[in-house]
Amino acid sequence: MQFHILIVDDEKNIREGLGKSLEMDGHKVFLAATGKDGWHIVTTEEVDLVITDLKMPEMGGSDLLKKIVSSYPTVPVVILTGHGTIESAVSAIQDGAYDFLTKPVDLERLSHIVRRALSNRELVIQNRNLQDELDRISRRSKFDKMIGKSPQMRKVMELIDQVAQTKASVLITGESGVGKELVADAVHFLSNRREKPFVKVHCAALSETLLESELFGHEKGSFTGAISRKKGRFELAHEGTIFLDEIGEISQQVQIKILRVLQEKQFERVGGESTLEVDVRVVSATNRDLKAEIEAGTFREDLFYRLNVVNIHVPPLRERTEDIPLLASAFLKEFSEENGKQIEGIDPKARLTLYNYRWPGNIRELRNCIESSVVMCKGQVITTDDLPPSVTQGAEDSLIRIPVGIAMEEAEKEIIRATLNHEKGNKTRCAEVLGIGRKTLHRKIKEYGLEED
Repeated sequence: MQFHILIVDDEKNIREGLGKSLEMDGHKVFLAATGKDGWHIVTTEEVDLVITDLKMPEMGGSDLLKKIVSSYPTVPVVILTGHGTIESAVSAIQDGAYDFLTKPVDLERLSHIVRRALSNRELVIQNRNLQDELDRISRRSKFDKMIGKSPQMRKVMELIDQVAQTKASVLITGESGVGKELVADAVHFLSNRREKPFVKVHCAALSETLLESELFGHEKGSFTGAISRKKGRFELAHEGTIFLDEIGEISQQVQIKILRVLQEKQFERVGGESTLEVDVRVVSATNRDLKAEIEAGTFREDLFYRLNVVNIHVPPLRERTEDIPLLASAFLKEFSEENGKQIEGIDPKARLTLYNYRWPGNIRELRNCIESSVVMCKGQVITTDDLPPSVTQGAEDSLIRIPVGIAMEEAEKEIIRATLNHEKGNKTRCAEVLGIGRKTLHRKIKEYGLEED
């Protein structure tokens, strides 16, 4: 992998010697004899790493370091120093230098530090880009916690914005774990009912008798255990919103009573005779095919049309893979803070594994995967060893096969080509998957002649 490295040293033999060594490692090298010339190169060329001496005419290494740290914080700077000025090198590290090398330079140590610094820079850039995207999304609305920039999720968000201010009933559909409840949250908190109650009911968790009592309340003595009057969820949600999760699981008897609330805005408590009136917006969700349930005779058609005034379908994660890096980054931040760990990111191989996995459990499964990985991670970066075995094994079918003995450049070329094909030519997404900057990807595409492909 070729990077652009700047060497700044007023001793010609040193800068040219280091330059030749790094060129042999496959990097493009810029040379400068003064800090002033070095700064000019930094501001006019694409530089991935700077190696600079401390004492030079016109502008010293310390001043050059401070300017780079201030203006180009993602560009690592390695300091060159003599044995007698180690204290100055330590001071430079406190000012933001990545590391230092003593003269005469050990070329093997130089290569090691360069590889480590460049790898760290790519990771920092990727994480910064992801964090910027997360910040942009969170600024959109303090009530909207959904994360996603894929066309499918943009469509979902646009639909939420369009219907939130209306009184229309909303039916949210999608597989388990896709985030239907977050959509319901957004519909309520973006509506003009946001200051009123938002009541949630998970219908599948309650038996028919308990669900009816939970929804509509009961009078004292209406059944065994009813020792006092209880208000139901519809009554508690008056002038607000009620969210009926897994609406496809309810019985025909409860369906009839919900239909009446939707049509007439009236109901009676279980065991009661007084008719109560409510003003409630109904948002419901299901992972079932309700039209198939209607044909099977288990769900009322008239209730379906009352619930389904507006349908918001949330696509599964496998159909919006562009959102995986953002979601993973958000979960990584959440669980790192929760577990008191400082994990900087996810390495490219693990990130590609996350991308290739099919996620049958959708966002819920990805969230659990990242939580497990954070707990298992022993370093500062999550690797494939930290991922759950079910994820790594499930992603194997989508791995790129590289023959043993292939040249490094050919292997890299094939990886970029395969990822571009997988992303249908989307270079931004390809750069995210590979964990490199967009400029780096464009440079490599040009180097390997992949533009025509």
